[in-house]
Formats: sequence, C-alpha cells, structure tokens
Amino acid sequence: MCGICGIVNQKESESPDPGLIRNMLGALTHRGPDSSGYFRDKSALLGHTRLAIIDLTGGAQPLSNEDESLWITFNGEIFNYLELREELEGKGHVFHTSSDTETILHAWEEWGPGCFTRFNGQWAFAIWDRRRKELIISRDRHGIRPLYYTLSGNRFLFGSEIKALFCDRTLNRAFDPEGLAEIFTFWGPVAPRTAYEGIRELPPGYFGIVKAGKITTEPYWSIDFPGPAGAPESLPEADIRGYTEEFRSLLIDSARIRFTRSDVPVGAYLSGGIDSSVTTAILARYTNAKLNTYSLRFQDAEFDEGRYQKEMAQRLGTVHQDVVVSNRDIGEVFPEVMRYAERPILRTAPAPLFLLSRLVHTSGYKVVVTGEGADEVLAGYDIFREARFRRFAAENPGSPLIDSYLEQLYPWMERTPGKVPAFARAFFSKNLALDDPFLSHRPRWTSSAAVMQMFSPDLRARIGEKEPAEALRERLPQNFGSWPPLCRDQWLEYSTLLSGYLLSAQGDRMLMANSVEGRFPFLDYRLVEFANRLPEEMKLKGFTEKYILKEAFSDLIPPSILERPKQPYRAPDAQSFFGGEGKLDWVEELTSETAVKEAGLFNPTAVKGLMNKCRGIGAAKMSNTDNMRVVGILSSMLCHSHFINEAGYSAEPPRGLSTVIER
Repeated sequence: MCGICGIVNQKESESPDPGLIRNMLGALTHRGPDSSGYFRDKSALLGHTRLAIIDLTGGAQPLSNEDESLWITFNGEIFNYLELREELEGKGHVFHTSSDTETILHAWEEWGPGCFTRFNGQWAFAIWDRRRKELIISRDRHGIRPLYYTLSGNRFLFGSEIKALFCDRTLNRAFDPEGLAEIFTFWGPVAPRTAYEGIRELPPGYFGIVKAGKITTEPYWSIDFPGPAGAPESLPEADIRGYTEEFRSLLIDSARIRFTRSDVPVGAYLSGGIDSSVTTAILARYTNAKLNTYSLRFQDAEFDEGRYQKEMAQRLGTVHQDVVVSNRDIGEVFPEVMRYAERPILRTAPAPLFLLSRLVHTSGYKVVVTGEGADEVLAGYDIFREARFRRFAAENPGSPLIDSYLEQLYPWMERTPGKVPAFARAFFSKNLALDDPFLSHRPRWTSSAAVMQMFSPDLRARIGEKEPAEALRERLPQNFGSWPPLCRDQWLEYSTLLSGYLLSAQGDRMLMANSVEGRFPFLDYRLVEFANRLPEEMKLKGFTEKYILKEAFSDLIPPSILERPKQPYRAPDAQSFFGGEGKLDWVEELTSETAVKEAGLFNPTAVKGLMNKCRGIGAAKMSNTDNMRVVGILSSMLCHSHFINEAGYSAEPPRGLSTVIER
C-alpha cells in the first residue's frame, strides 16, 4: 500500500514545482515509509511513497511502460495480476518487473477503460500519458482506496489524502457547508463531495480524464440488483445448497488470494464476530502459512468481545495478540486520530482501530485481512432487520406479532427496545411511508441530523433548507424503485456509510496511519455481484442476518460464535473525554468560548451547555444524540485546528528520495 500525489499544469511554460511535490510526499510518508520518489516532465509531476508488499526490489514507482510514453503512480493491490499478466504476455506485452503495478500499465495499453472491470483488487492510481498530454485517474469499485483532487488556477492536484493537497499554500482552506451536512446526516460525505470547499473525491467505481485543465469523470461499475421478482416464501433445498456451495467457493478463493498474493507476511484481524472468524478460519484451513491474529479489546465490559476472540484464536492455533483500550486511551489519542481521519466524525470508533493497527505495525506486519464489508454485502446490520420490521408494522398495524418481533430486533442490547414495547412501538412507527425510498435509513439520519442543531446560525444559513437526503434522491439509480426492499436498503448503505465512513475514516485512514494495508475478502467484486443476485432470504432470513454465511461455514465456526446475536462494533463516546482521570487539556482548550467563536462552526452557548451537562450528569448517562454531539463538536474543532487555521497543516519533505526521474 502506498501514498500517491501529483501535479498537472495546463501550461507547459509553467513546469510543475518539485518543491511542492516533496512536501506532498512528506505529508504521505506514513502511507509509504519504505521509499519515495517522483517523475517530472514539462507538464506533469507524479509522486509516490511506497509500502513495499509485492516485488520488493523491482516495484519502485513512479513506473513506466517500455517507451516511457506512460507513467503511473499506484496505491493498492491488483490481486489477479498474475492471471492478467499471463493474458497480456500472450498478446505480446513484455514485462520488466514482477509487480502488479506494471500489469496496470499494460492492461491500459491493451484495453483502455475496459481494463478497470478486469481488475480484482483495491486501487487508486494515476497514469500520465505523455503523448496525449492527459492524466487518467481511477478508483476501485467500493472506494477502498482514496483519491482526492482539486483544480487550482492552471493546475490539477491529486493525492491519497487531503493533507497532501493542503501542502499547496495557495489553496483556500474552508469547510464545505453541504459536506458537513452530509457528514452530520450520513456519517460521511458522499463522493465527489468532501468536508472541504474546492476539494473533490473521485467516487468509487469511477475513472476520470484530466486534459487541458478540465476533468471529466464517468462510472465503469456500479452496485446493481435484480428486478422486482424478489424471493419466494420458501426456497427449494437444492437451490439453498447450490447458493451456499457457490458462495463458499467464492469466499474461500477471495480470502486465499488476499492472503497469498504478497511478498511479506500477512496477518488477520479477529474481532470475535462471525465475519472475521470465517475469514481467519479460511486462512487457517486453506493456506499453509503461520497465522498471526490481532484483536481489539476494551476495559469497559459493555464493548468487550475478548472471550470470543480468545476462543477462536485457540481453536485455530494462531499466534494471537490484542490491545486493551480504556476510555482515557481514546481521549488522549483522539487529536492524533483526527489528523488522519481528516473529516469530522460522530463516533470515536476509529480511535481504538488506530491503536489496533499500531499493534500490528509494532509486531512487524504490514498487511492484515479483515471481515469488513460482510454486513453491507449480506445484510448484517440492525438497520436491515429494523427496516423489515418497520415495513411489516406499516402493512400490519394491529398485528399481535409486532411485540414479539420487537424483542428480536436488538438481542445484543442490555436495554433492548423489546423490554419497553410501548416506547418501541412509538419510536418505530415514525416515518413509515412505504413509498419513501429512504424508509430504512430515516431513523438513523434523523437522529444524526439532530446534531446540526448545535451549528452556529451562520453555518445553518449557509447549509440552507435542502436536506442531504433530498440531494441523495437525485443520485438514485434509474431502476432503484424496481428492486426488492432489502436491495434498496443495501444500496443506501453501500452508497453512504461504506465508502464515506467505514472504509475511510474507520478503515484506510486508521490502518495507513500506522503503515498497515487492510484487505477485505467480502468486498471481492465477484462475491458482491453474486450476493446481489441472491434471493433476499439467503441474506436476511426472517430476522436472522447473514444466513448464507452461517450455512456455508458452520463446519469451521463454533456454535458459540455462529449462533451469538450480532453485536456491532462500538466504542465509548462522550465518556472517553469526561472521566474520572482528570481533564483533557485539549478538550478544555477547543471547547472554550473563544475557540468556538473563532471557528464559527457551533453555537458557543450550546457547546458550553453540552459540556457542562457531560461534567454534571456524567458522560456515561448521555443520550445517543448527545454522544454524537460531543464527538461531532470535538472532531470538527480538531479538523479546524489541524487543517483550516492559519497554522494549519504543513508537512516536512521526506529526508531522501530513492527515485527521481526528470524528463
């Protein structure tokens, strides 16, 4: 895994600035500490920081084709590069390295934009075509790897992280009000929008062409589902068996290539849930390598899954390590976490994952396989079960089954809504318009958007009346309304939370902050496309989530994990900043009336009242909305301090460049 960046000037008379690219490389050193370098000609400058994983000696970048007409800087992995290389060699292409990077160049030469759908991997890359004077940029189907860009005067800048772009001191630094509104509704911005004015993100599944100072983008792949037929009430046993066997085969192959296609050792995250337990069990059963596993634990028993992690590690015989995180640990590391997250967040969940990837790094590993993506692909989240219940309640308002279904919604919660049925019925009966395309997500979005009540009058005025959900309506696929309900709900989750938050602030940024690459078997496009064609009941059977996964791997997973209720990953929020171990100086400083007024994001009086409430009743007793308010305010203020302030982000150039190519 790596960091990429670059500059393309519209005018050849203004050669790209190598001083700027050095600073941009410095901002991305954590993504690629093994080496760095750049390629420069009269119009373009491509930079690269390398985390060496495949072809350790020959894969240095930027890399060219045979006649140097094409140059590439690449972040990611193409897992089927060996198969593609064999096909391309059969067509006459000559390779000079053993890297997957070179495969991309030859694939572009052979197939043009058609190459993207041939790649099985996770990537963000830029190819400079010297003959045509154009830059080609591309991002993987799910947005696992990031790619940001901006047009500034006569030049186009791009980079793996926004901090690299902000090395250009001429860029205006300001929050985008609509980007903030999306974050405070969906938990993350929806690409191409970001949290910052003038900064754009290439959407997942897109490529772009930059020429003559302009960029045009278009999709090469998108999430799709079958038509309105849906699933029958009961599937024949032969169909269930056939689906299950094909799914098992696909996931085994997906996990295996992500483990074996590497020239450095690969470890695995083991959370204690079924997703990572399955992927780890596959690696233990179907590969011969020694398996190191890593787990995240919490001092607070409400969040801890340690006993399941230990059971699975012992069953598989892995070399196991864990990190135990306290509330104070989260509060102390949070400012550093926000330097990498780069946008406001509403939960502290990224912080413990940052500490987990630090453990992986200090143990000498660069790559981990994780279970991320299973909940989106196989309808594993509570939000899918909740939506199924709400649709049933809307269609059957007087049904005696409603209370019994309520009890099944949140079996992992100590204070499950089923224990207070009158309150639960009232809560889940809101926003039940069956023709609402966002029926499944309205409760979450409404709850999150309540945090915006803390915004300053000026910011609220700049956001205006248009809700982010209504803007999202304009992006719905043409055939969205013909999909079965669960498929519509999954599309919303794919398009908002997955790439906008889980794979970015909680995924790529927290892994790469410690120079660790994450690999995600459940997001193999073959598996995703297969799962999207499945009947609904193979994913969500009644209120049993990820039904096909449990059926396919029941022989590898013990009943204690296979049958345990889904427990989503959570971390302590407000209590991480207001505990019994003394004040956190940075919290006091950033929530002072002076600091809040200067940033202009929040109402100082409201912030003061919320912070006093935390100190008064105790953060552990705060409501869900107040928890999000606390984290949202603190993370926004940290982003303002890190990136917007006059003393905002700057980076030191790397000490030495291993590759400098001037043409």
